[in-house]
Amino acid sequence: MLKALIFDVDGTLADTEEVHRLAFNHVFAEFGLDWNWTPELYETLLATSGGRERIAAYGHDLRQRFSSEREFQQFVVALHRAKTRKYAALLTEGEVRLRPGIRRLIDSARSAGLVLAIATSSARSNAETLLDNNLPPGWRDWFSVVESCDSVAVKKPSPAVYEAVLRKLGIAERHVVALEDTRNGLLSATAAGIGTVVTTHRFTRDNDFTGALLVVDSVGEADQPFTVVAGDVHGHRYLSIELIDQLLVEQAMLLPPPLVRASA
Repeated sequence: MLKALIFDVDGTLADTEEVHRLAFNHVFAEFGLDWNWTPELYETLLATSGGRERIAAYGHDLRQRFSSEREFQQFVVALHRAKTRKYAALLTEGEVRLRPGIRRLIDSARSAGLVLAIATSSARSNAETLLDNNLPPGWRDWFSVVESCDSVAVKKPSPAVYEAVLRKLGIAERHVVALEDTRNGLLSATAAGIGTVVTTHRFTRDNDFTGALLVVDSVGEADQPFTVVAGDVHGHRYLSIELIDQLLVEQAMLLPPPLVRASA
């Protein structure tokens, strides 16, 4: 049944959330703010998708310093742009690698002739910087569609970004699986009718992932098996194309058949 995989980026392809947190704190100091987003605080802030939205929500009381809402939003945009530049620098300077098993899964999907796509609430430049540092130069040709907050303004948990990907792929959602790491990501994908596998990390391991096809702590490798949080992996030690397809078939058996319109 499986014809396409759609990947989220931050937290799914790589453990980037800690890098985002450090970049936020760096620019807060640059902009004269006394904010400090600790790991514990950042875990709660991730309930809001999108960096600009996160800044605006957290800095609600900061609005009184500005003469208008427009000025406040301009400040938020400037702050977020500075954070994006710092994040890119940290990715380039540091050693942020793909999570265990991600490159293997991508290669296996390509070998199997599956279509690959990306659906992220982050900026496209963030995804490109990460993948430029972790995949061969031609990686952009591997992904048929890349949708981000630059092309879809409404953030997860809205299904908008996944619906945009599906429209461009032209593949029915019942043949697609999404890989996500947050509750908002899961809600976004499932609202678009897409079965979802969740790989947790330190910031999302306590989220409610009811409705996922499978919840594990990583994609895993043969020598680095995943830990199963919820779901049946049928004896598998890591996420493979065969396992994903099996999960999709099992989901299809539980769903009513798609409606077929009679021709006039």
